[in-house]
Amino acid sequence: QLQLVESGGGLVQPGGSLRLSCVASGFTLDYYAIGWFRQAPGKEREEREAVSCISLSGDATYYVESVKGRFTISRDNAENTAYLQMNSLKSEDTAIYYCGAVRNPFGPYEVCRTLPDFGSWGQGTQVTVSS
Repeated sequence: QLQLVESGGGLVQPGGSLRLSCVASGFTLDYYAIGWFRQAPGKEREEREAVSCISLSGDATYYVESVKGRFTISRDNAENTAYLQMNSLKSEDTAIYYCGAVRNPFGPYEVCRTLPDFGSWGQGTQVTVSS
């Protein structure tokens, strides 16, 4: 059974860093593109925002404008794990972060576009940025 488990969230002060992990089990990530989405406070799960996506090969990435230069997505297929390194965190980054996986051979923007309808998801990890 395909399963994704996120971890690494928590409470951090503005300007701080966190690294989120997404471990896959029941399948190999080699054949899946990965994305990180977030659900801001007061929003429904269906209103999740695409944060970043990475292609199958890992050589192409997409970031939403608000996180460019601060977040880095990566994948380690040998560990069956994807990561989201988040630096210079801001209060507006506060959200539940979800990772998703989808069998999509196309570029990362297309991955982000198709994940909500066709992806498999974890349960999310809470990130709170507050002083």
